Parts: sequence; structure tokens; C-alpha cells
Amino acid sequence: MPARRTTLSAAATVFLISALVLSSCSDDKKPADGGSSAGGGAAGAVNRGTSPLENPDGTKPGLAPLTSAEDQKAGRALIAKVATAAVGPKDGYDRNEFGPAWTDNVDGIPGGHNNCDTRNDLLARDGSAVERKDGSKCTVTSMTIFDPYTGKTVEWNKQQASKIQIDHVMPLSYDWQMGASKWEKLKRVQIANDPLNLIPADGSQNASKGDSGPSAWLPANPEIRCAYAVRFAQVSLKYQLPVTEADKKAMLQQCGG
Repeated sequence: MPARRTTLSAAATVFLISALVLSSCSDDKKPADGGSSAGGGAAGAVNRGTSPLENPDGTKPGLAPLTSAEDQKAGRALIAKVATAAVGPKDGYDRNEFGPAWTDNVDGIPGGHNNCDTRNDLLARDGSAVERKDGSKCTVTSMTIFDPYTGKTVEWNKQQASKIQIDHVMPLSYDWQMGASKWEKLKRVQIANDPLNLIPADGSQNASKGDSGPSAWLPANPEIRCAYAVRFAQVSLKYQLPVTEADKKAMLQQCGG
């Protein structure tokens, strides 16, 4: 009988050791932060943006770099389709020619007539851990956002509203000078509120850009410049607006051309 008790004790010991090893292996497969290993990561993870090549209508979040040779080649091919023209006069330009700022009352673009203004649509599109005003399904009051123009993550709230501004990739004054002055009003309201033409970004970057094209201004973050040039081209092609020769050359250069 004593011999039998010894055998059972050894078997139990082997079982316990095996269970501990299996448990350890299972734990090694879990992310260190405790989040899911599936897409999306841990709760509160910051969205770092979408490749413009995978986001032709601008409805997906942000702007991600184009770093591979294949993607940059595709970017150059898209930019090559953009028409060029001499810059026209700025005479008659006024922001109001493009409709009320951030109007929801616009047909023919994603987000139009969804009972939320364009600015809040864009903050919600690109932000993470988005919080809204009590009782509102629209008004964003705080969020975490990755700014592609500087490569920095920003903690934003409505008390510091100007810290993140909505950049028109093709500036409205630029649009006016390159042909939008001849458009009907509806088309101007569309380009002013089209998510394809809008990127929430660092306020000082937006202010320094003004109405410049890519030959005169590029984001401070060099990693995003090819993607920015491609997005500029996507807006140009959608709205059949030319760019200057200098701007097209600068756009191609950002993608290795």
C-alpha cells in the first residue's frame, strides 16, 4: 500500500507541472497590455489613419504614410493623371462662396444630411475614445487623435478647440483660383465639406499652410508627405480641378518621382 501511495503522488506532481506549463504558454500569446490579439487592439488604442490608396472616398479615418516602393509607385501613377494649369485670379473669393462653414445641408457627399455638422463628423471619424456632449449624438467634447501632419498624438477637448483644426487638403482659395470660381454653388459646398478633402490636424500646421499648394507647403512630418500628395491628387481628380505645374512636380517628388 505505501508503494501505491508513492506512485499516485508522483503522477499528481507530473499533472500539476504539465498544467503550469500549458498555462504559461497560453499567457505568452496574450498581448502584454491585456487587449485582444484580434484587430482593434486594446480599448483606447489610437487610430493612426488609413492609406489614401485604400480610402478613395475619404470615409475611413485619417491619413497613413505610403512607405513601400509599390505604394509610392501607385501614388505616382495617380498623381500623373492630374491636369495642370496656370493659377487664376483670386478676385471675388470669399469663404461664403463655399456655403456656411461645416454645413450638414449638402447633397452628393458622404455625411451630408446626417444630422451632424461636418466638423463633428470629421472629429468622430479620426478620433479615438470619443466623448460627446450629454444628450447629443453629434457634438464631440473630447477625444484622443493622431495628427498625421506632425506625427504626434493629441489629447483634445472642446475647451482647446483650436488645438485641432480641420484642414482643407485643397484649400478653398486655391480651388477658387484653379476653377471653382466658375462652378455652381452646390459643387463649391460639396468640396468644402467632402471628407475626402478634410483632415483634422494640428492647428498651427493648418494656419501655416494658408491657401498654399504642395510646392509651397507640406506637412512637417516627412513620413506623411507622399500620402498627402496622393490625397491632394484624389481631390483634384474627383472635382476635375487642375493644379499648377510646380505643385504637380512637388507632389510627384514626395512619392519618389
